[in-house]
Amino acid sequence: MPRLFTALEIPADIAEHLSMLRGGLPGARWISPEYYHVTLRFIGDVDHVVARDAAAALDEIERFGFDLTLSGVDQFGNHKPHSIFAGVQANPALNELQAEHERAMKRIGLPPEGRNFRPHVTLARLRDAAPRQVADYLALRGYFRSSTFEVSRFVLYSSRDSVGGGPYRVEAAYPLM
Repeated sequence: MPRLFTALEIPADIAEHLSMLRGGLPGARWISPEYYHVTLRFIGDVDHVVARDAAAALDEIERFGFDLTLSGVDQFGNHKPHSIFAGVQANPALNELQAEHERAMKRIGLPPEGRNFRPHVTLARLRDAAPRQVADYLALRGYFRSSTFEVSRFVLYSSRDSVGGGPYRVEAAYPLM
């Protein structure tokens, strides 16, 4: 059974810029830059019939390309931080694309995504990182901002069941208008 999700790829120059944020935080397991992405819709572990239906539903999406900027570095987990991420600057076109992915997956019978959409690029997963050290890391790097880049497609990724962070494989790519 493949584990699938849809995402936006991060251009190599932006990924290189993000990779400069790596290090300086004990307990961090840094994601390899080639696996940086912005998840649009986690589909999950599905059989091959559902995978085929998902790919076909995604092929029906017609949206225009748009520009995107990464802005800020933060953490998920509040008092028990579990990951570090780069945020995505607010973008109505991105939100509309994600909502279209959600509708497409509901049409093929998948349950709705259980979490609110908060676009981001995961940089590290944390294990036993001290909240104070995370706060210090964020104080030094929290003002990150990438150059703006063009989003001209989205992809359907597959991954192995793991603790996150890859490896990911592009199963299909869908150009935006």
